[in-house]
Amino acid sequence: MKMLIKGLRAAGAERRSALACLIPMLLLGAVFFYGFLLWTGWLSLTRSNLLPSNDFVGLLQYRRLLEDPRWQASLWNLLRFSLGFVLLPLLIGLGLAVLLDQRLRAEGLLRWVYLHPMALSMVVTGSAWRWLMDPEQGLAEGVRQLGWTEFRWDWLAQEDMAVYALVVAAVWQISGFVMAIFLAGLRGIDESMVQAARLDGASGWTLYRRVLLPQLGPSLFSALLILLPAAIKTFDLVAVLTEGGPGQSSELPAFYMFQMAFERSRLGLGAASAIVMVMMVLSIALPYAFRRSAPRSAAA
Repeated sequence: MKMLIKGLRAAGAERRSALACLIPMLLLGAVFFYGFLLWTGWLSLTRSNLLPSNDFVGLLQYRRLLEDPRWQASLWNLLRFSLGFVLLPLLIGLGLAVLLDQRLRAEGLLRWVYLHPMALSMVVTGSAWRWLMDPEQGLAEGVRQLGWTEFRWDWLAQEDMAVYALVVAAVWQISGFVMAIFLAGLRGIDESMVQAARLDGASGWTLYRRVLLPQLGPSLFSALLILLPAAIKTFDLVAVLTEGGPGQSSELPAFYMFQMAFERSRLGLGAASAIVMVMMVLSIALPYAFRRSAPRSAAA
């Protein structure tokens, strides 16, 4: 009995120590996330310009936002960017995962090569690709030196192609991470299921198409849960690679928010755009949260 009481006391002390370490982080998170989120929501309802103001104007900033052609253009750019930023990494990542699932001898090296871009920040990625896409230098100049003298790659200077320059740089960085998600899904499939499929005559592409790939639904959902919010929040790549130009042809909502709040002295409008972006991210994340909690509720 004494040993039991001593064990319970030790467990209670450990819990108190864990809470003592955890509570400060929870308080900081509450202040710097929820606190500033609420403050941003309040600013979006005021006539804040250069400095915060308490002059309440209701939904005026949201009406101005929805009527702003520049905001509408940024949403259209986001749609074009998101299609490439989501679909291409899914296809490339799945292809690389299937390749590495063949138990290649150089799998460790290839995995490092594919994942290495994720170690770089978007600022570094944008700077590198800005040089590579320079029409007078980089890849274009290298191709011309090889003899193709008429070759040009001037997407950064074309209004209808600048946003796809963002797609190229972003896909290069994120595809390896998506590959890791799919590869983990493939390696997590029950080996007995694979062996049974092989005994039934399934092999090669048939094995993947009929048995393995249909099991990757959770991996696909996880990849989408990462890619879609990342597309909405993309800022640093735009700031470094295109600066939203030419004109506003490659401006995304996050860059629009920064411009309005910190460079155009329209803090209320910038706050309204930030809240709209938060709602867009929540519309993606909340269904996942409800999906995860539903089985537990049913079990309870």
